[in-house]
Amino acid sequence: MKVGLISDVHGNLVALEAVLAEMPPVDEVLCAGDVVGYNPWPGECIDELRGRDVPTVMGNHDAAVVGDAPFRFSGMARAGVEHAESVLSGAQLEWLESLPIERTECDGRVKLVHGHPDDPDRYTRYTYPKEFSPRMLGDEDVLVLGHTHVQGASQYAEGIVVNPGSVGQPRDGDPRAGYAVVDLEALTVDTHRVEYDIEAVQSAVAETDLPEQIGGRLSRGK
Repeated sequence: MKVGLISDVHGNLVALEAVLAEMPPVDEVLCAGDVVGYNPWPGECIDELRGRDVPTVMGNHDAAVVGDAPFRFSGMARAGVEHAESVLSGAQLEWLESLPIERTECDGRVKLVHGHPDDPDRYTRYTYPKEFSPRMLGDEDVLVLGHTHVQGASQYAEGIVVNPGSVGQPRDGDPRAGYAVVDLEALTVDTHRVEYDIEAVQSAVAETDLPEQIGGRLSRGK
């Protein structure tokens, strides 16, 4: 069984469509949260995932939009949340509000969270071994998390810990959209990057009331 992994879509429909088109055949796609925020198309991204029945967990931006988290954002993050609040339909908000903070999929073999498994708001970077470690694994073979927008994966005797990277706003210096594929039979993981039309997103940002910097940072992958 092969599973496609995505995270941190952040309202970037152009990047999401590019990832889903480029992803090799998989048995299921899972999303580690933050479907909305920052970019212009939060509703369209929700509809894409909802239409495909993609199991998804709630990220901190998702939670802020539906009022399930303390509003601690400022600047670009605040603007993205306010934009989503203003354009999402009742059905889209209902779907967002229904998302759990963690879930187990693939017959209990894959656990999906947004931040650290013990703290949804905690940044867990794979570059820090003490944070990105086999101790994070429970009874599952694979732990999937997002939140940092930095792609990485580690394989241990106990299983795999993977951050597929951000679809909609990478922050690891590579502007290409990120995703990963896990093979549950071989228990291996491959990370991928996809080119997409960044200029189209920047033009769409400019046509909204969103800060121009939201589009500008996409070219830098920061």
